[in-house]
Amino acid sequence: MIAIAKKTVRELAVELPNAARVFEKLGIDYCCGGDLPFRKACEKAGLDPEKVVASIADAPYEPTPAQNWSKSPLAALARHIVEKHHSYTRSELGRLGPLFDKLCSAHKDRHPELAQMRSVFQALRAELESHMMKEENILFPYLGAMEQAAIAGRPIPSPMFGTVQNPVRMMMLEHDSAGEALRELREASRDYSLPADACASYSELFRSLQAFEADLHTHIHLENNILFPRALAMEAAAA
Repeated sequence: MIAIAKKTVRELAVELPNAARVFEKLGIDYCCGGDLPFRKACEKAGLDPEKVVASIADAPYEPTPAQNWSKSPLAALARHIVEKHHSYTRSELGRLGPLFDKLCSAHKDRHPELAQMRSVFQALRAELESHMMKEENILFPYLGAMEQAAIAGRPIPSPMFGTVQNPVRMMMLEHDSAGEALRELREASRDYSLPADACASYSELFRSLQAFEADLHTHIHLENNILFPRALAMEAAAA
């Protein structure tokens, strides 16, 4: 427990195969809030650190992206993020928008919180679509070029943004904004508790939003905790 208590949530999510899965289940922020020490993160979530450690130890072992990607090529990790998480995000953003519209039309009088949630979701959609485009068209291609230069022993190419620190800082700020939107959606829905008069579409929306939240947490974790730190370290080593 002493060794774990000295680590941040971010470090544990990368190092321990089961940690990210347990953090997700217990509501411990391991992506945007990953810099918190483990004990403090548990206290913030109202959890006993000893019991969380036991949950991590008892969780069934399964390989996770954090385990597999921490030493893989940056280009391969970026490609995985685009093909798995960006693709899923775009698909769900397009699918859930009309579902929100349908439910607001049918239930807005009895459940005004749906309109609030739709507003939050629309802002999140606009931000994520712009965010993913910047990563795919600017940042990720540069990381691949930088990695190839480093492997070949050549000077890394000069980026238009000066240093990798600049776009990484912006991407992480946008991740924080997305994390806050997810928290607002969860709060407005009372942790996605279905009302007594919920129809099948209502159930599908809440189920899908929870799945969307979990995937976005993994998506942000891979970037904040693995891809970006490794890219910054590679740039620094080549300076």
